[in-house]
Amino acid sequence: MAAKIKKGDRVVVLAGKDKGRQGNVLKVLPKDDRVVVEGLNIAQRHTKPTQGDPQGGIKNKEAALHVSNVAIVDSKGKPTRVGFRVEGDKKVRVAKTTGEVING
Repeated sequence: MAAKIKKGDRVVVLAGKDKGRQGNVLKVLPKDDRVVVEGLNIAQRHTKPTQGDPQGGIKNKEAALHVSNVAIVDSKGKPTRVGFRVEGDKKVRVAKTTGEVING
């Protein structure tokens, strides 16, 4: 099945502690139906000192969100669902609200 959300897409969070905030998708985990969004869903990780990081300490890191809790932002800045349309010989993603083709 084609991916409705891809790396680099601008998304808005629909549910959870970061509801309403926007960010870019850094990573998509299709097996787990999850996405990692830049600057959102920050979790703190306690790390031991290592050779690579002699300081150790508490590190902040983006945790994955379920794909159902994010939606792509359309050209008007509103969340939208994604559909597909065949243009010529290519299958393209389309914003349901505006009907515009989503780049990427």
